[in-house]
Amino acid sequence: MPVVKRRGPLPRAARHAVHAVVVLALAGGTLAVTDAHKTVTIDYDGQVRTVEAYGATVGDVLRYHRIPVREGDLVQPAASEAAVDDGEVVVRSSREVTVEIDGETRTFTTTAHTVGELLSALGPRGDRAVATASRSAVLGREPVRVSTLKTVQVAVDGSVLPLRTTQSTVRDVLADVGITLGPDDRTSVPLGAAAVDGMVVLVSRGDTASDQVREVLPFTTERIESADLPKGYEAVRTRGRPGEAVSTYEVRTLAGTEVERVLVSRQVTREPVNEVVVVGTMEVARVAVDPGSARTLGRALAAERGWGDDQFSCLDKLWTKESNWRWNAENPSSGAYGIPQALPGTKMATAGADWRTNPATQIRWGLGYIAGRYGTPCSAWSHSVAVGWY
Repeated sequence: MPVVKRRGPLPRAARHAVHAVVVLALAGGTLAVTDAHKTVTIDYDGQVRTVEAYGATVGDVLRYHRIPVREGDLVQPAASEAAVDDGEVVVRSSREVTVEIDGETRTFTTTAHTVGELLSALGPRGDRAVATASRSAVLGREPVRVSTLKTVQVAVDGSVLPLRTTQSTVRDVLADVGITLGPDDRTSVPLGAAAVDGMVVLVSRGDTASDQVREVLPFTTERIESADLPKGYEAVRTRGRPGEAVSTYEVRTLAGTEVERVLVSRQVTREPVNEVVVVGTMEVARVAVDPGSARTLGRALAAERGWGDDQFSCLDKLWTKESNWRWNAENPSSGAYGIPQALPGTKMATAGADWRTNPATQIRWGLGYIAGRYGTPCSAWSHSVAVGWY
């Protein structure tokens, strides 16, 4: 049998060297664990919570809390980006929804969870869209019908009128602008047909033996360029509305058949309102924001709603004017408070009890207000440019 000799204690210098290696290894492990530990606020489909997590990337943090991320889901920042201590992660899961838009039933995949978020995703068409459910309603709970902002060309009384409208049927489009139809008048499409963008409707006046008739007075469209709106974006400052007149004719007949009609007088019963369209000329560039600032958070939360750099440019202009992005900005005369200048500030309590000091809470409330009232930041900014407030 081989003889195993017991070795004596290591020399003091060797023992110190081994101890140093063990200490460094333990320290390195501690530093690695400490570096992986994060306190993160996760907004998962509108449920917000601040949690402890471990992981180097956003994806690691989400996996740690067993939050699934599938193809089509929205993750902000991206799952591959580094997770930041005291940072915020937004996850919006995608799903199929069925919605009737301008008379057409569509099923598609979206990360929108409310009617307002869906309308925002439609872009300019959804800015002033009308839905059968409130913008805050959750998609999928009940059927939703949406009528978007559209242009319907109506040819009537010798004029072609480009009518911008959110009305859902041809009948409602004509009634909305006050085009009166006589009992013998006819339209080229049924009055109950869905109104869609680009539709042309011909109104044919029925024969009448009367020497007095109602006629439409056309409006004109004025286009104004503005460097305050992004290039390619248009906003209707004043919607065009045709006028109406009562015209009296001298009618000549021959053997019971009308052969000549001469205008004798015309009384204007309603003046036309000319349309004013603001056309954006501002070149959209990525707005420079400081990491960790309220602007950075605002861009991330706006992106969550599907608003890109063009909309963030408008949002930045709007809230720079209102508060310069200061969470404690307060208007001494009106009492408006915070980044979005809520009036009163207590309105923001619906987004969180920390509304007075937390920029994230204020921004979430402000974006919700913009989506609900104006549809998009550029619509809100256009309104502010026109009247001085939003």
